[in-house]
Amino acid sequence: MRPPRGRGGGGGGFRGGRGDGGGRGRGGFGGGRGGGDRGRGMTRGGRGGDRGRGRGGDRGRGRGRGGGMKGGSKVTVEPHRHEGVFIAKGKEDALVTKNLVPGEAVYNEKRVSVQFDLMIEYFTLFSCTNRAHVNIYCAQYDVDEACRLAGWQFNEDGTKVEYRVWNPFRSKLAAAILGGVDNIHIKPGAKVLYLGAASGTTVSHVSDVVGPTGVVYAVEFSHRSGRDLVNMAKKRTNIIPIIEDARHPAKYRMLVGMVDVIFADVAQPDQARIVALNASYFLKTEGHFVISIKANCIDSTASAEAVFAQEVKKLQADQLKPKEQVTLEPFERDHACVVGEYRASKKKK
Repeated sequence: MRPPRGRGGGGGGFRGGRGDGGGRGRGGFGGGRGGGDRGRGMTRGGRGGDRGRGRGGDRGRGRGRGGGMKGGSKVTVEPHRHEGVFIAKGKEDALVTKNLVPGEAVYNEKRVSVQFDLMIEYFTLFSCTNRAHVNIYCAQYDVDEACRLAGWQFNEDGTKVEYRVWNPFRSKLAAAILGGVDNIHIKPGAKVLYLGAASGTTVSHVSDVVGPTGVVYAVEFSHRSGRDLVNMAKKRTNIIPIIEDARHPAKYRMLVGMVDVIFADVAQPDQARIVALNASYFLKTEGHFVISIKANCIDSTASAEAVFAQEVKKLQADQLKPKEQVTLEPFERDHACVVGEYRASKKKK
């Protein structure tokens, strides 16, 4: 029986399936390929539909704009060595964080969903081949430990877990992680003071990392960026937006408690002084700081290496002991990330 003429739909999913008739639909994440419909007709699939051409099936090339990752039919998520950060492995690997507010994007970033049913594949390692076996296994053994070993996370009610892709070209912290920084000290349950929050791109990922038991105090001076920050914080309850100048921490001392980590991305000539001043108010002894340094904002005439060395000396003079430094190349030019400890205790000989 000949397939009906006219509008055909492509499949959804990460690459999509074959439509029954019509053109190359681009629904879902990747779109699918239309099947052989002869004759002339116009088909539309997803956004940017394609035009059908007669004889031998449609050959339109509409471009869709999916919200998810490109890749094969399966994308697995594995824990990164930094706690609270993950790696999505598919056709393209990506750094991701577990979305604190599933279904919501902050800056139109791509998202990856993981279904509970896909965990059955991992339970075959324990001779579990279907849902009934999984339920029996869960009743008899420590399923959380099994999931940890398998590298999976899922919600207790069995619903999907959603991850947000962390773009290193838009986040200095993500660039530092991919650059091989040893420890960012930002982990689930941590209290973080974020200086230079802007509209909240990186703040939202820090919010994901610290989770519902952590807190992010986000300080931003610009009222325009601050509006976006405040709107985002309405859905992310672990973010406390503060629209104030980071040079004057006394103005927000009643809002911020003692924190475990200070992250600074203020891009000001006196950035080291700003971090030291806020540390004296809010950073606990033996707490940590992570500072992104932009060489051109401090001294555009000197080489980047000379500027970084100069800033490290300033930090040391204020009881901020740098422990490691990584460049943010190739994501940011003439940038470095310095990680260190505040009022580090002297080691006993």
